[in-house]
Amino acid sequence: MRNKEIANLLKTYASLLAIKGENFFKVRAYQEAGRVLENLPTPIEKLIKEGYDLTQFEGIGKDLAKTVEEIVTTSTFKKLEEIKKEYPLSLLELLEIEGLGAKRVNRLYKKLKISSKQQLCQEVKNLSTLEGFGKKLQQKILQYCQEGVGSKKFLWAEAKEYLQELQEYLLKIDPKKLSVAGSFRRKKEVVGDIDLLASKDNFQEVIKHFIQYPKIKKVLGAGETKASVILEGGLKVDLRSVEEESFGAALQYFTGSKAHNVKIRKIAQEQGLKVNEYGVFKKDKKVAGKEEEEVYKILGLCWIEPELREDRGEIEACKENKLPKLITTKDLQGDLHLHTNWSDGRHSLLEMAKAGKELGYSYLAITDHSKRLTIANGLDEKRLLKQIEEIKRLNEELKGFTLLTGMEVDILEDGSLDLKDEVLKELDVVVISLHYKFNLSKKRQTLRVLKAFDNPYVNIFAHPTARRINLRPPVEIDLEKVFLEAKERNIALEINSQPDRLDLDDKSILLAKKIGAKMVINSDAHNIYALDYIEYGVNQARRGWCEKTEIINTLKLKDLKTFLRSRG
Repeated sequence: MRNKEIANLLKTYASLLAIKGENFFKVRAYQEAGRVLENLPTPIEKLIKEGYDLTQFEGIGKDLAKTVEEIVTTSTFKKLEEIKKEYPLSLLELLEIEGLGAKRVNRLYKKLKISSKQQLCQEVKNLSTLEGFGKKLQQKILQYCQEGVGSKKFLWAEAKEYLQELQEYLLKIDPKKLSVAGSFRRKKEVVGDIDLLASKDNFQEVIKHFIQYPKIKKVLGAGETKASVILEGGLKVDLRSVEEESFGAALQYFTGSKAHNVKIRKIAQEQGLKVNEYGVFKKDKKVAGKEEEEVYKILGLCWIEPELREDRGEIEACKENKLPKLITTKDLQGDLHLHTNWSDGRHSLLEMAKAGKELGYSYLAITDHSKRLTIANGLDEKRLLKQIEEIKRLNEELKGFTLLTGMEVDILEDGSLDLKDEVLKELDVVVISLHYKFNLSKKRQTLRVLKAFDNPYVNIFAHPTARRINLRPPVEIDLEKVFLEAKERNIALEINSQPDRLDLDDKSILLAKKIGAKMVINSDAHNIYALDYIEYGVNQARRGWCEKTEIINTLKLKDLKTFLRSRG
């Protein structure tokens, strides 16, 4: 079994425990174990066969180690099978709906016997009888039901893992060309399915090889030019045959978005041309299509990055030669939000520093949690001062790399901060964030954040809407007002790279860019492996039209320190 599959079993069990109403710490233990295991670079199966003691990993105790060994050696998880008899797996579908947490799902199941999305939509009229299901939430659920039930969405990061393994498998038969298209190529934060395009003289060989992929749950269809399957885990994949001479046109067409392509076709029609998945045609003569760039060039357009193809002005910007030069991971000089084993992280200060240096960074900011977050072993003023001294000592040893002192400080309900100013002023970076009281009114939540901005030591506002994709909706907050104040005060807005956060979202990033607020792309890593999550934040920034100059952690250390000291 893959690490991801084992981790998913642990997370599934944790979700069912949460629905059941089990102790929070027990739920968190299984969640954290899942997170640790999915980020391990070495297959867990290999470690167990070699007799490795899994309790050496932080967060894995003796009982959890036995559970993981049971899963690997027997391919079963008895505790999960037992709880499934009481709480069916279909309940997890309900957690994907905005506004439905574990407690509300429990009420749905216990009071109305609702255990699936389909049943929920049949019982919408009865939701008013349940505590916590106000008119606003009922309306959200009704809207969800009207838009269609059963379309499971996968985080981009989840889909990537499935896709990488499948592509490696398909490349074994050496197709002339193989490419992913659709929303995955546009790097949308969630995807419903995967579109693959392949070119090979004998396409039946590709189809045959494809449907024999060992991790297919169900083959939906396999014809001469297309095959569709459902992978284990539920991700749908379509594989299409494309002639090499038409590959560029097909890639452009199937990448989308639909709105972008409608405009492309209109431009073509105005020039007496026709664009489809087979190429660009002038009457019956094909004039372009082998390469994607040709499709745009023949229409008098520049090539447009896939992330921008959402009909948000990209075609007009192209015509005016005003398309942004999108940021890349290579532009980043460091990461300004991460956690160590001083709070709820898994690795030491030195281990995080070494991992950052290996990634080519010149700096990392250590931003462990503040004291209010007791469940995360948050630091009080005394422990923080001790950590500052330890970081200073380490910086004397590190060559060509710097650890910045920092803290992720909770914004309290009244807008004050969780640590005293006399300690905050000693830090290089102060990150503030919302970790509780998500249900305040829009006015109160906005005032809460703006009051926190009054603190002269604040540098970064982390995951500004506090959303968790498919788990927790964004808080009600006036983002335009917050962004304007952030610009005035030189506070950077975070694009958080955690796969289920990606907060800010792309539309909010566009708004921040329009206002002129500075942003920062951070991993929010809790272990050395999660530093790689930065890729997902960069994806999000690119969808928000971000350039290098708009992101503060593209600055060299000297210039970054100047920005951090330049509170408006």
